[in-house]
Amino acid sequence: MSFNRTKNFQFDRPTILIYLFLVIFGFFNILSASKGLDFNTIFDISKPYGKQLIFVGLSFVLILFILLIDAKFYERFASIIYLSSLLSLLGLFIFGKKVNGAISWYEIGGVTIQPAEFAKFATSLALAKYVSDLQTNIKEFRHQFYAIIILLIPLLLILMQNDAGSGIVFLALIFVLLREGIQQKYIIVGFSLLIIIISTLKFSVLNTFLISAACLAIYQFFFKVKKRKFISTLLILFAVTSASLGTDWCFNNMLQKHQKDRIGLWLRLEKDPIKLKAMKRGISYNLNESEKAISSGGFLGKGFNEGTRTKGKFVPAQHTDYIFSTIAEEWGFLGSSFIVILFVLLICRIIFLAEQNISHFNRSFGYGVASIIFIHFFINIGMVMGLIPTVGIPLPLISYGGSGLLAFTTLIFVFLKLDSDRFKIR
Repeated sequence: MSFNRTKNFQFDRPTILIYLFLVIFGFFNILSASKGLDFNTIFDISKPYGKQLIFVGLSFVLILFILLIDAKFYERFASIIYLSSLLSLLGLFIFGKKVNGAISWYEIGGVTIQPAEFAKFATSLALAKYVSDLQTNIKEFRHQFYAIIILLIPLLLILMQNDAGSGIVFLALIFVLLREGIQQKYIIVGFSLLIIIISTLKFSVLNTFLISAACLAIYQFFFKVKKRKFISTLLILFAVTSASLGTDWCFNNMLQKHQKDRIGLWLRLEKDPIKLKAMKRGISYNLNESEKAISSGGFLGKGFNEGTRTKGKFVPAQHTDYIFSTIAEEWGFLGSSFIVILFVLLICRIIFLAEQNISHFNRSFGYGVASIIFIHFFINIGMVMGLIPTVGIPLPLISYGGSGLLAFTTLIFVFLKLDSDRFKIR
């Protein structure tokens, strides 16, 4: 490990300012959601806000450490960091602590650490290292296969820990491959599969088959498809049917009851009013209370530490995955929109900086950082507002959680360190 003492580096100030604002803003919202404004107990480490304050301090120390290390270190040791991350995920099956049905944490001296958060950073590094290698041509299927394997290994390990939310995030790194030149047909296939899954769950296997057959028949009629193409069309129909049957089997045999209920509520599958009422008191209680808190905020909000539903603890997980409901209630539509804009600006800024880099590795890693922040931001806010099924994904830099804060700090500032290296080259 070498330390670079050169003072001619330039770090992107807009990204740093957005980061600092989100972290500080997040801390005060955690304080409000956990207890309320009380500076006499702000350093109480037995409380979520006290613990978060410690991790905020640690994140600033981490930033200094990251910026001191030579930028080439991250590319040179990307494979070792990735393998170490996989070992930490495997170790959970032996030494991990089970929380809410998921074996996703190590407990060290009363502090829990979630390796999956750091695996996102390690996988982003490894993927950037692979696609930027001179021997790699991502347009070839063989190299595409190896790149997907880099993503799938940590994803599968995390799914085996019963942490589907964290596992979904790794799929966002597909955007890195898309930027590097993989065929768009993979994205088309992915979206088509998503539509088939939703159609199967909403309308049944038979109806999905009939809809697909009708669409293909119309296509055949209007475009006068030749015989060879007709065979391809039949193969497509067979693939759609197989995917639909597979979706139905997985939903009924692999998913747990609470996962089925969440998907069912999202797709409005349950029609019985009595069962719906029971589900709203149970599996969707957090979501319902979150929606009420958001709507009660109005345009301007009730003011910091003045949210009645927040003070009343109506949303049990309000300082973690549902922190956005606190923001919407106390800061209103105006404040919550400002936070959304800040996240969009952060993501766009990282992509802009990535495109400015001559280094293939730096650019790929930048897209990985932007993709991970985007998927967290998009799913968390969509989940809190009931637009997508409920999954356990925190809001970056704002939700309570030391592992998440340190991991996102690492992602952002390693990229800023890499980005600053281009000024040294000049």
